[in-house]
Amino acid sequence: MYETMQKKLIPALCFSLLVMTGVSSTQAAVSQAEANKLGNSLTPFGAIRAGNSSGTIPRWTGGDTTAPEGYQGTGDHHINPYPDDKPRYVVTAENLEKYRDVVPDGAAAMIQKYPETFRLRVLPTRRPHTAPDHIVENTRKNATRSSLVDGGNGVQNAFGGYPFPILHGSSEEKAMQAMWNHLLRWRGRWAEREYTEVVVVGGKYRGVTMRQEVFFNWNREGGSPETLDNIVNYYLSTVIAPKEYAGGGILVHETLDQVKEPRKAWGFSAGEVRRAPSLGYDAPIRSSGNLRTVDDTDVFNGALDRFNWEYKGLKEKLIPYNNFEITSDKYTYDDVLDNQHLNPDLTRWELHRVHVIEATLREDARHLYHKRVFYIDEDSWNVALVDQYDDEGNLWRVTMAMLKNFYDLPGVWTDLEAYHDLKLGIYHVTGLINETEGTRIFKDEFPGKRYFSPFTLRRRLSNY
Repeated sequence: MYETMQKKLIPALCFSLLVMTGVSSTQAAVSQAEANKLGNSLTPFGAIRAGNSSGTIPRWTGGDTTAPEGYQGTGDHHINPYPDDKPRYVVTAENLEKYRDVVPDGAAAMIQKYPETFRLRVLPTRRPHTAPDHIVENTRKNATRSSLVDGGNGVQNAFGGYPFPILHGSSEEKAMQAMWNHLLRWRGRWAEREYTEVVVVGGKYRGVTMRQEVFFNWNREGGSPETLDNIVNYYLSTVIAPKEYAGGGILVHETLDQVKEPRKAWGFSAGEVRRAPSLGYDAPIRSSGNLRTVDDTDVFNGALDRFNWEYKGLKEKLIPYNNFEITSDKYTYDDVLDNQHLNPDLTRWELHRVHVIEATLREDARHLYHKRVFYIDEDSWNVALVDQYDDEGNLWRVTMAMLKNFYDLPGVWTDLEAYHDLKLGIYHVTGLINETEGTRIFKDEFPGKRYFSPFTLRRRLSNY
């Protein structure tokens, strides 16, 4: 089975799409009085500044931009700044019921599926997320001017920050606003990295290594809602290894409203550059063993129109957080990848407040998943976990984003995602960096729109 799958998977190009979005209004923005809570009772990004009553979630004290000892420059993000932290407790199959209220359903299902090997090491909760001053200022402006448009499939009058730091309106509107905060969350202006993705079948895997470059037009210096030109990011990915597939890749122009104007994509391989067919929703990513759909990438991306959305509230849940060990160059891929899941001794879980969002497939729409439940970190607006259900209501797939703080971004983002299929007992991981030269490198300059053109792809082919 493994060899057969690899023949199908390796030639397929990775599509690790990093999404942003935004465009024409369904609800009014919040009042200035409400917006004034930002930076006071709320963090600048809309999270509750105070800790919880039991003290297990601390107060947010401004975030953390201090690099740990041994940090030698941009890209050196794998050093654990909390080496002395010890687990508060470990959730296992034996004590799951004791902690069931704070364990998301997908994580509980993983424990029940793999009772001998899967567990949650719960360490002290830390809240390091922050962002530069211009993101703080833009977020404050967005709070009183942003609105959903086109039935929630776009955003207008927002730029360069979180569009909805204070959720408001109906349950559906709050849910969509939270998803847009994920889609448009702060991830810098220009990010580069090399990483490897694998499908693990019975403990065996073979990696595909990619080079990824993303310019977040949403955060372009000097930009505004009027200057986006309907593009929120430019994405370019090139296969580096194995050698027989090196030089292939994909270019994406991520549009604002993907119902009105689908994203533009081009694939290149063997000296050819071709416009890619419609790339969105539940189209499978073959290099993931079809364990990841296009809109699974970056944990979630793309249009919201095929689901009904419901906001389930702000709840305390265990999520992967501050995961430096799992991406450390102290370990090999063999150390990181267990037979059915990531090595639990290298993962870190923390108790955080999360926005819980439920998406149910519309009766007139088609999608591989019938229901999806998203757990969104209140501080950074990253989707940390997703539970995905089949059309019979069974929990089918579980997505986990290994969030961590990037010192010189600054801010919390994910370096690695794992996609588990509970039916097949196999999983897919993208973002492995342990055996590459480094993690994400963040830059401020913009190489120009021509850099992200189909012509650029042709020039790149000459390097392979």
